[in-house]
Amino acid sequence: MTTDGMALTKDHRIQPMEDRMAAVEATLRNVRESGWSLHMLEDAFGPAPTHATADALVVSPETRTGGEAINRKRNEAGLAPLTLIEVPHRRSATGDILSSTAIRNGRMDVTGEAWIREVWRTHVMAMSPDAEAHLKTPSGTPYKGPEEHPEVAMAAVLDDLSSLDGPLIAVGDVTVRVMLELDTVPDLALIDGQTKRVALDEHDAVDTSHFPIHMAASSPAGVLTPDLLEQLDLALRAEDPCVMNVDGEEDMAPLYLHLLAPLGTIIVFGMPGWGLMVQRTTLSMKERCRTILSAFEVR
Repeated sequence: MTTDGMALTKDHRIQPMEDRMAAVEATLRNVRESGWSLHMLEDAFGPAPTHATADALVVSPETRTGGEAINRKRNEAGLAPLTLIEVPHRRSATGDILSSTAIRNGRMDVTGEAWIREVWRTHVMAMSPDAEAHLKTPSGTPYKGPEEHPEVAMAAVLDDLSSLDGPLIAVGDVTVRVMLELDTVPDLALIDGQTKRVALDEHDAVDTSHFPIHMAASSPAGVLTPDLLEQLDLALRAEDPCVMNVDGEEDMAPLYLHLLAPLGTIIVFGMPGWGLMVQRTTLSMKERCRTILSAFEVR
């Protein structure tokens, strides 16, 4: 197993070595109880170039060249070459390579299935009683603060987000405005010009000049539209901070955002009469959103 020092140079979101080792051990024990052992890999080659009794090396298509380099080192040391056993990639239904990188980037689950179902890209999804029941169960970390001073809760949120593993997304005009007032520009901001379904006064409107990219989407109250899904997908791929003006309501957008976003993304939105809710994109959050959306009515 690669040490944290090696693994984290590839992606800082990779699980700690102890977790990775426990997962591999559990998988091996499902195959056989003995005849194997786990060790730490601290460099690119490990013990393979000088291992006197090794016979074979398992490689993937992109690591085969590394295996060939190991055999050259073994030849220089007077050792027999290792048999290279190349294991082909497992692919998803769409032909994409199933990999931990693709899973961390948020585009597929651990089985290779896309988080976004094709029907959602072509049909309006309408709230249903079953979906509403799911949404009544809160999920995330609440930050309480007085409604007349939303900066209190926001300051607490930003203090806790000193380091981010993914994009920072703000949903709702008040949430976006207060975040900007505290000198933080989110990677993506969703606004609709309203608060509590009442149009904002001009002096309460979000100053969108902070955002290099301006987008728009349509999503009436109570539904999620293919247009919103498409625009959110594009926004999350943007290289600069983006503000999206939603014609309708943006309050259900986090359901799509979590399914589109990479692991570690932070979504902040307001809780009327309470404060703020902070949700982090995790595999379990993605599963929750997919379950809720599956309960929506397809129109």
